[in-house]
Amino acid sequence: MFFQHVYDKSLAQASYIIGCQAKGEAMVIDAQRDVDIYLNIAAQNNLKITHIAETHIHADFLAGSRELAALTGAQLYLSDEGGTDWQYEFEHVGLKHGDVINVGNLTLEVLHTPGHTPESISFLLTDHPATSEPVMIFTGDFVFVGDIGRPDLLEKAAGLAGTQEKGAKQMYQSIQHFATLAPFIQVWPGHGAGSACGKALGAVPSSTVGYEKIRNWAFQYQNDEPGFMDYLLEGQPEPPKYFAMMKHLNKVERPLLVEVPKHSQLSTDAFKKAYTDGLKVIDTRNKVDFAKGFIPGSINIQHNNSLATWAGWILNYQEQFILVADASEMEEITRKLMRIGLDNIYGFINNVDGLDIELQTADVIDLATFKTFLGKDDVQIVDVRGKTEYEAGHIEGAEHVFLGTLQDNLDKISKDKQVVIHCQSGDRAAIAYSILRRNGFDEVKNFSGGMKEWLANGGETVN
Repeated sequence: MFFQHVYDKSLAQASYIIGCQAKGEAMVIDAQRDVDIYLNIAAQNNLKITHIAETHIHADFLAGSRELAALTGAQLYLSDEGGTDWQYEFEHVGLKHGDVINVGNLTLEVLHTPGHTPESISFLLTDHPATSEPVMIFTGDFVFVGDIGRPDLLEKAAGLAGTQEKGAKQMYQSIQHFATLAPFIQVWPGHGAGSACGKALGAVPSSTVGYEKIRNWAFQYQNDEPGFMDYLLEGQPEPPKYFAMMKHLNKVERPLLVEVPKHSQLSTDAFKKAYTDGLKVIDTRNKVDFAKGFIPGSINIQHNNSLATWAGWILNYQEQFILVADASEMEEITRKLMRIGLDNIYGFINNVDGLDIELQTADVIDLATFKTFLGKDDVQIVDVRGKTEYEAGHIEGAEHVFLGTLQDNLDKISKDKQVVIHCQSGDRAAIAYSILRRNGFDEVKNFSGGMKEWLANGGETVN
């Protein structure tokens, strides 16, 4: 049997390519949208991709299953569980609980595992030349290492009222069935640490059924459904705004993008015209370089593993935007953005100097200066971290306005006071600072050291 785990660090998302080398057939599970990685793996190992499957209708990334099917001619195998509201609206082979998919000498049994979503399925794999017992289970967003999938996304991200309690009940039942599997079966989940699809995902890529029964919190509530539901629903991180769009695009027909686009470097004149016409500018430079000089109105989303997540919070899917980025990084940036369907890149510039535009600078302050603003009536301290982080401990007097929803809550920021913002260690505060400056807040200071520096120097917190 051939097996390869493909991991996208930017979204903490796992996909898999498994194959029967004797028959030369392969299957891809939960493909990311830039699918050339699977084509290259298959070619290097003399395999043909003949099967493509998904564990559920994804919310956190735009699946590349249809792109891969268009390029390979492979058949799509997708869940037909969950009822009429949870059906994929394009051609596929529908899967029900107990169905079996044959990939050469491998078989994958379909298990309906609702909870995270009503249509969620898992694939139980048996490598028949080696054994008659199942050896792996691909769980998608059902069971993670150390955690389980959250059932509240449909309600919080897609606005489907009442679904989180129903999902929590379904998850409780699915967990009971999972616990009956052989303890030696390897668990390969759809996400790892850093994903917003759970609250405490482990950093290691895989586990076993037996290990999860011992260490995963969900299996400590075997006879306590109310306690299980309460713990599962409390303390979940804010679901990124773009999740609702992913749910829609992964379910319906949409234009396919079968190769990674190449974007033009804009001339000074072309940039200035687009900028004057109102196109949003996303500056992907390091926050320190951004602070030294930035284009007025530009938003600083650094090119790191959080780029796509914050872009998904801040951009909408109808607007074109320009990037400030090094040419050598454009392919990687494009891949990260296309994985959540942000395709409207107008072009890029690699330098903010020489544009005949007067640059602005960021007012970044140190800890000693930050302390001078505490407790003053004419100062507003704003903590832009997540709700759970804020409630676990914050600086006394700091008000909470989460970065992801800042653009929708600008009325909570005072234009009559000195505003001082911070996060945990500076990255989110840099985004927030640029959003506020873009929206006419001129009296803003950024305590870039954030809670990390505050706590390291003996600062106290309240909750």
